[in-house]
Amino acid sequence: MIETERLTLRPLATSDADAFVELHADPEVNRFVGAYSRQQALERLAGIERQWAERGHGLCAVELRSSGEFIGRSGLQYWPQFDEVELGWTLRAEHWGRGYATEAARACLDWGFATLEADYFTALIRPGNMQSVRVAERLGFAPRRQDELNGSPVTVHVLDRPTGHR
Repeated sequence: MIETERLTLRPLATSDADAFVELHADPEVNRFVGAYSRQQALERLAGIERQWAERGHGLCAVELRSSGEFIGRSGLQYWPQFDEVELGWTLRAEHWGRGYATEAARACLDWGFATLEADYFTALIRPGNMQSVRVAERLGFAPRRQDELNGSPVTVHVLDRPTGHR
């Protein structure tokens, strides 16, 4: 579990299926990350639980410390097709514009550099997702290449390990 000034981050689990489906049901959210049926959410969350068990990292539920409300997800996702770890963030639209995505992602990034051997992390961002581009820029990421994820084009933004952060 990671705590920031305003947020609590904990590993996502299959018990989060309803909140996960609701998060991805919002058209403002799913235009870039897709929607999930309950069965698809359970399968995705089971994969996230496996990644936590096998790799020691994965995606986290993002909750408000003040209320415990589930407002989204953030964390480190290993993509075997790239052999890279992505820092991701997705928040409910009503919580956009408050700095929560940057706060959650920064906490995951700091944790990742402190605990993993990765030389860099990526952020895979679909064309037109300017909110995520701005979060990536605030975190210090820069575009490095174009690629494809699950059949969709993405710009791969990269943040190299800070010097002396081993």
